[in-house]
Amino acid sequence: MARLLIASQPIAGHLYPLLPIAGELVRRGHEVRWYTGRKYAARVRDTGARFEPFTLARDFDDAAFGAAFPGRDARSGLRQVQFDIRHIFVGGIEDGLRDLQALAREWPWDVTLADQTLNAALLLEELGGPPCALLGVLPLGIHSRDAAPFGLGLAPRGGRLGRARNRALRWATQAVVFGDSSREVGALYRRLGLPARPFEPPTAPSLMLQATARAFEYPLSDHPPQLHFIGPLIPPTPPGLILPDWWGDVTGAHRPVVVVTQGTLATDPRDLILPAIRGLAGEEVLVVAAGVRDPALLGALPADARTAPFVPFSALLPHARVYVSNGGYGGVQQALLHDLPVAVAGTTEDKSEVARRVEVAGVGLRLGTRSPRPEQVRAAVLRLLNDPAPRLNAARLGAALRAHNAPREAADLLEVLLRTGGPVLTSPGGAG
Repeated sequence: MARLLIASQPIAGHLYPLLPIAGELVRRGHEVRWYTGRKYAARVRDTGARFEPFTLARDFDDAAFGAAFPGRDARSGLRQVQFDIRHIFVGGIEDGLRDLQALAREWPWDVTLADQTLNAALLLEELGGPPCALLGVLPLGIHSRDAAPFGLGLAPRGGRLGRARNRALRWATQAVVFGDSSREVGALYRRLGLPARPFEPPTAPSLMLQATARAFEYPLSDHPPQLHFIGPLIPPTPPGLILPDWWGDVTGAHRPVVVVTQGTLATDPRDLILPAIRGLAGEEVLVVAAGVRDPALLGALPADARTAPFVPFSALLPHARVYVSNGGYGGVQQALLHDLPVAVAGTTEDKSEVARRVEVAGVGLRLGTRSPRPEQVRAAVLRLLNDPAPRLNAARLGAALRAHNAPREAADLLEVLLRTGGPVLTSPGGAG
């Protein structure tokens, strides 16, 4: 059996998708260690992997980004994406690399599996370290001649004019929009004796795993041959979880259940959950708002609304008819896995990219704002309840997602990389 290192940011949406892969690798007898922040040490150990902490790299609590990175919470949309890339992701590369180099001296491993934003692991491979596979836990953002650069939330456009647009936007993004990050990345590579390059989402030369079905991502003509779509990665439900006392209202509902959530980072319920509850009050639906840590922020709830700090989606989504979200990638995948049409309201982090993919795939609606008005949410939900087209598209995509077994496929591909040490290419026709 082999030694594998998993490396991830200490961010729930980046770490949780790796949990089932880690468990599968451990079950197959591999020795697995996991490099991440201390907040998630217990979840790492629950998989059977050994926890390796951030040491030189800056550790932080993803529930308090504003405290760890002052100034972040005052930004939104593209300005917040710029801040995150420069201060969280690019800013952590060099210290993360030093941590990994120190760990490699103590415990040399055979293959790295990293979340796509932990660039230090890919840089370690470039400097002579073990092959690195990247797991896409955000929308696929690698360079394509047919798509605008990641972060702009623009629909893809091919053809001569579209590709000219994309080239111009790529130059502007690297030189201007993410110019500070590009300069810092270039300086780091020069210090390491490597050719300078601008910032852009990385492409792993050996193996790339994307946690969705091909049909959710843009139909691009130049996907790299080492890219594999493996289907959704569903994190295990924490043990000992007790369902809320109103759970019978869901299982016995005689009206459509609408699930509303804001994910794990943008958690102020006044942005989306409160407008959804107000907009749907009096409609013939039951609104279930998941992820509400402080119900007092919502005030008095109407009779058709229920809230909880956490509800397992594996139990809740089979009873739902519509999913309303700020655009977390993993949550949207879980909704589509259950054939649910999606309304997305979100502009922070990668949310605009998720929303655009929902629109292009025809599986829901893009609201185009972080804080929609109650009437916007109501109109979107009623449309998704009554228009069969998004539901049919969501069902087709759900079938494509269910055709995968992501932990098994990921482990199989990693074992091919372990055996060959070289690029793991798709078969003719590409991955599903």
